[in-house]
Amino acid sequence: MNPVPGQVRQTDAASVPADALLLDVREDDEWAAGRAPGALHIPMSEFVARQGELTERLGDGGPVYVVCRVGGRSAQVAGYLSQQGVDAVNVDGGMLAWQSAGRPLEGDADPAFVQ
Repeated sequence: MNPVPGQVRQTDAASVPADALLLDVREDDEWAAGRAPGALHIPMSEFVARQGELTERLGDGGPVYVVCRVGGRSAQVAGYLSQQGVDAVNVDGGMLAWQSAGRPLEGDADPAFVQ
């Protein structure tokens, strides 16, 4: 499925493959509250300066699934990545949808509540 030009590909949290590269663009306090195991954390506010970390993890390509709290920031980052030629997919509904879908969470405290 190809998106309409100017639109970002999206998927729901339940459809993100278990072995997918997940890029979490939330801020540090949100990340600490609860996150997907194995996700790469680069806050949106630091993304341009730290984009090389993602490039390293991507290797030969493959999609990167971008997530934030509800989907707004991740859609912006996914759009930016798409313009750079990266196969980027926004996780619609963000970590709130991830949690609602019963996907695994870990956190620095009790990850029962994602911020």
